[in-house]
Amino acid sequence: MDTIASLFSFITTPVSWVIVQFHSVYGKIFGADTGWAWGLSIVSLVILIRICLIPLFVKQIKATRAMQTLQPEMKKIQERYKSDKQRQSEEMMKLYKESGTNPLSSCLPILAQSPFFFALYHVLNSIATGKEIGVIDGPLLESARKAHIFGAPLAAKFTDGADKVASLGASLTDVRVITAVMIILMSASQFFTQRQLMTKNVDTTVKTPFMQQQKMLMYVFPIMFAVFGINFPVGVLVYWLTTNVWTMGQQMFVIRRNPTPGSKAQAAFLERLQKQVTHHKNVRGRGNVNVIKAIVAKGRDRNEFERKFINGLTKAGLAAQADGTVVESETVVATATEDGATASGAPRRQQPKRQSKAKRQSAIAQAAAKAEGEEEPKTSLEKAQDQPEDATPKAKPAGGNTTGNKPGSGTRSKAKSGQQRKGQQRPKHPSSKK
Repeated sequence: MDTIASLFSFITTPVSWVIVQFHSVYGKIFGADTGWAWGLSIVSLVILIRICLIPLFVKQIKATRAMQTLQPEMKKIQERYKSDKQRQSEEMMKLYKESGTNPLSSCLPILAQSPFFFALYHVLNSIATGKEIGVIDGPLLESARKAHIFGAPLAAKFTDGADKVASLGASLTDVRVITAVMIILMSASQFFTQRQLMTKNVDTTVKTPFMQQQKMLMYVFPIMFAVFGINFPVGVLVYWLTTNVWTMGQQMFVIRRNPTPGSKAQAAFLERLQKQVTHHKNVRGRGNVNVIKAIVAKGRDRNEFERKFINGLTKAGLAAQADGTVVESETVVATATEDGATASGAPRRQQPKRQSKAKRQSAIAQAAAKAEGEEEPKTSLEKAQDQPEDATPKAKPAGGNTTGNKPGSGTRSKAKSGQQRKGQQRPKHPSSKK
């Protein structure tokens, strides 16, 4: 570790200068020789470095989104070369090259802050050995060596012996307990950050080599931190624990506000957005407008969660527009009011009434009569209205003959009524009675 740290000795002077400037501020509040003054100086160094790395973080997000747009093409490659893993990997790399994306872009913030990490390690290791480094001269060196964080010196390590710890004015038990707790917290925060990324913000419908790498890093990084952590000074543990907590909070913010399409985080985000839009009847926030705009533009390529979001808006009487806004839909069925309007204010759409068979036949006959220039035939209702009011129905003849015909013809045959069944009749079976 000392050899690696010496490679970054060219930035030890800037790092030590930043620490001294923060120490001069916190020293006036907590005391120059206290662990709070030196510990908060290291925490402030982390915050300053992470703020400077925000452009890289934004680039990382854009690269991740570019990777997400390639998910359909990755699916096709996986299905096409299902039995040939080598060809599948070659086609994946070719796709990355053509689209200009890099699957390792998520490591950019870690790689960028590595020089500062090793420079800080070199500074704290020099303090532990009593060597002046950068702008930390004799008085500042003695003040840093006296600083304790919860009883552990800033420059003490888990592997230090009792004599070295005693020379720093502390006990071996305090140093082992504090460093062990900090190593566990550092490894746990790293594991939680990676696990949060894999379980909440990954489209599980597509399996790529990048996902396998992330899954491997979820277990490898915490183990690496635990192994190397026993050789880190307490000040470096403070630095690394602070940067892990910052990364975890930053990632939680991104997952909540800008989740990966097809992930569980997107399902939760769209559910919250649907409730908000349904309650206010409009879209609030430029980011939410862009999200709805992207979902509408996908059309039939929407995933399950996006289709559910659009359907939820439709049921609430809203329709998403291409510009990312929502409007009240006119096709929503609402309870009719007395004036014939719906509850939403739009006129109620009434279905045409279905006409009876007699009315349809009458309309056809009238249309035919108009075409021939003849008088329109009267309907049965009109004929009944033309009869005189004093007309009385004829008395029924005795014997139950209601037709006025000869006896024995009480019931009309289908042939006499003119309603014979159309088409050829089925011949009778030979065995049937005549």
